[in-house]
Amino acid sequence: MRPGGALLALLASLLLLLRLLWCSTDAPARPRFLVEESREAIHGTRAAPRTPGSPPTRPPRTTNSTYLNEKFLPLTERCQNLQAGLETLSNKTRKYSEDDYLQIITNIQSCPWKQQAEEHEKFRVKLASCCDAVQNFIVSQNNTPVGTNLSYEVESKSEIQIRENIFDMLPVTQPFVGYPYNQCAVVGNGGILNQSLCGAEIDKSDFVFRCNLPPTTGNVTNDVGTKTNLVTLNPSIIRLRYGNLKEKKAVFLEDVATYGDAFVLLPAFSFRANTAASFKVYYTLKESKARQRVLFFHPKYLKNLALFWRTKGVTEYRLSSGLMITSVAVELCENVKLYGFWPFSKTGENTPVSHHYYDNKLPKRGFHEMPKEYRQILQLHVKGILRLQFSRCEIA
Repeated sequence: MRPGGALLALLASLLLLLRLLWCSTDAPARPRFLVEESREAIHGTRAAPRTPGSPPTRPPRTTNSTYLNEKFLPLTERCQNLQAGLETLSNKTRKYSEDDYLQIITNIQSCPWKQQAEEHEKFRVKLASCCDAVQNFIVSQNNTPVGTNLSYEVESKSEIQIRENIFDMLPVTQPFVGYPYNQCAVVGNGGILNQSLCGAEIDKSDFVFRCNLPPTTGNVTNDVGTKTNLVTLNPSIIRLRYGNLKEKKAVFLEDVATYGDAFVLLPAFSFRANTAASFKVYYTLKESKARQRVLFFHPKYLKNLALFWRTKGVTEYRLSSGLMITSVAVELCENVKLYGFWPFSKTGENTPVSHHYYDNKLPKRGFHEMPKEYRQILQLHVKGILRLQFSRCEIA
């Protein structure tokens, strides 16, 4: 052996021994690092680097605090969180897109619906304490004597005196003799009703509410039904669709005749401009000896109802007819189901939807805040107070 070779061999042996000792000391840390790498793969976040001997850093825990992300939760847990999620959505400052709402509705549809009698009664009591549809929904001879100076709903500084000729137009009492009704259908005019096959189910209801003289005959009957107990009529329709009941008076009478002996409800005392048109509808039907009876919304009821919904975040210029009638139905009916309430341009499956089931005419911008109203209706559905029909009806 060369001189110094023994010394080199000894040094090499010592280095090998030190390396083995170092690796055996660090061995427990290696599997822990591998665990953190696997956590990165699961959570999608990189673990923070750490020094030997420091405690392992856990990745940040993700929470599904918003309703939009809860599609990844188990069904039972997701359904339990529906109400809290919708309330969270109500408090959001940013505007949610249509796709956000459609995802919410998809999640709602995956959960079974059951009426919650206690929640329904609590909500009905709240409505009755502020508005009392049973006594005050309609202007009647009982709640509006001759000589009353009735303030308009919106133009509240203006009044109209109830003289004998107006008093004679009014029913003696509230005309809903079947109250409380068991099953009520509130039929909106959304394009979602097309090909829904909900007509037969709607017609089985004890009381059917409709809005703004929608068509119920012809090829839409299978989807929307024909039964109508009360239909609202906005005076602007009299002007735009029926030429103020002059040259198109016969068309108006023909259209109204399709509703049988339904009540025709008008907001005669919301704006001063509504009064003459509403009275003209009353006299036109009376002179023609039509079966339909004209009723007028009580302006005080509508004003109180708007204040009630304002406390819930609905701050629009004026409530839609759909939300007005839905509120009335909750007070007058034991079970309420809504059809055709769909303020979106497509279904959850991205199929285009017309604004109405009979046309695609959009509402005036800024007049109604449909997303806010619909959010409130979704909450009522989730709480079991009423039921929304989101898709096609089941055929018996």
